[in-house]
Amino acid sequence: MVDAALIQQCADPALKPAIVEQFIERAGSHDPLAVTVRSGNRVVLVPKPVTSDEALALIRQHVGRNTVRVGLTQYPAGLGVVEARELKTDIVDACANLRMGTALFAKVYRIVLKWYGNPTEKEVLPQVFDDAISAWQIGYFEGTAVFRAADPGEREVAEPDKEKPASDAVGLPADTAGVEVSDPANHDAGGKDPNRAGIRVDLSGIGKERP
Repeated sequence: MVDAALIQQCADPALKPAIVEQFIERAGSHDPLAVTVRSGNRVVLVPKPVTSDEALALIRQHVGRNTVRVGLTQYPAGLGVVEARELKTDIVDACANLRMGTALFAKVYRIVLKWYGNPTEKEVLPQVFDDAISAWQIGYFEGTAVFRAADPGEREVAEPDKEKPASDAVGLPADTAGVEVSDPANHDAGGKDPNRAGIRVDLSGIGKERP
């Protein structure tokens, strides 16, 4: 489990700590140096890096040719980067990766929420969260490339009373989740720096136990 102090210090403030924990559990990694590489539908076996420099070298080796996910949040390496040499070791820094990843995931959630018609019914929000996790894992939702799509903006979301258990179908760990349709290294930044996105979505009800 990711350290609570790290979440408090580094995660996007729009996401409650329990939501960040669930996001990482379902779509991320507990290893800040984790590098997952896919080529098409195939997971590419790569040596496990033990230092940030080794992780960065591995990322630079594969980004642009394969789909690469990195760090605690399995952030799409190469997003908004033109050349591999532009990548810095902060992408595998636990705090920086958590900050970038949670900010980007919150945008993905807003995209999914908008598709649902921005519902306020509390019983609907767990399904929105499930679909947002799935969209994060594959990079697409209903034909939209969620990482480079425009941010639909701030949304106030009611807190759900109850929720269903996490779906096994979209709760795959990062190394077994569905492959992205296109390489995020070829994506532009969508005109948004995820670190500065205006995020005020209240997901505090997601992740609670059913009474």
